Amino acid sequence: MKLEIGIIGGSGIYKLLENMVPRRVETPYGTVKVFTGSIGGRNIVFLPRHGEEHTVPPSKINYRGNIFALAKLGVKRIIATNAVGSLNPNIPPGCLALPHDFIDFTKNRVYSFFDGKSNYKVGNVEIWGVAHVSMTPHPYCPELRDVLSQAMSNVGVKCFTDQAVYVCTEGNRFETAAEIKAFRILGGDLVGMTGVPEVVLARELALCYATICLVTNFAAGMISGARLTHEEVKEIFDKNIETVRKVIKAAVGLMPEKRGCACGRALEGAYSTLKKPQG
Repeated sequence: MKLEIGIIGGSGIYKLLENMVPRRVETPYGTVKVFTGSIGGRNIVFLPRHGEEHTVPPSKINYRGNIFALAKLGVKRIIATNAVGSLNPNIPPGCLALPHDFIDFTKNRVYSFFDGKSNYKVGNVEIWGVAHVSMTPHPYCPELRDVLSQAMSNVGVKCFTDQAVYVCTEGNRFETAAEIKAFRILGGDLVGMTGVPEVVLARELALCYATICLVTNFAAGMISGARLTHEEVKEIFDKNIETVRKVIKAAVGLMPEKRGCACGRALEGAYSTLKKPQG
């Protein structure tokens, strides 16, 4: 079975897959549970980012294990989904956004497969020594973003943007009003807790990665005196998750068989270690 498309998300995405089968994938970072199935006749791997029962908080997600597992199964393209807060009055709750760039404010996560000690191969990527992948000019795969943007138009999404800077925080708490003010000054449009280091790790394994952000709330301080609760976030998310499912289904149908982007060449010129270890 050819498994070239991966989807990372929560339980609301499960319903998309037909003939869903659970699988366990062994990685150097632990065992990762995924589900294989199909959408519109194309084979898909679905990975529940927070676990099947949403028991893994953002700061404890096995990001390296998750991305490695998808690559090991043959995935070349990843569509992720994220619930986010908005820092931009022009991107209100209920809107969808495709980030074109990100700012990283996480603190305690592991951001790289290239730790100077590892020596193994996954897909066509050899992981050894130290490597510095470039995140410019496109941190997110431009081809995949174009497909998702077209899918949003095709299914009639009324409110979406493909120009937004995503700010990732450590979590698990929501941000303070002062933090949001600072993020806005820096150019942030959206804020979430899970998009980094996913996007970086995908680039290190030469995978295409783009994310659909569902805006569930205005961030702290955007509305005077408003107190944010998880229940409010979940309410908006549940109201709009069907739209996200429609976009993903349409995008899978629009996706070309072969990649036409540069993501597959991400490791060219990236290795800084001069000599590959033997064995």
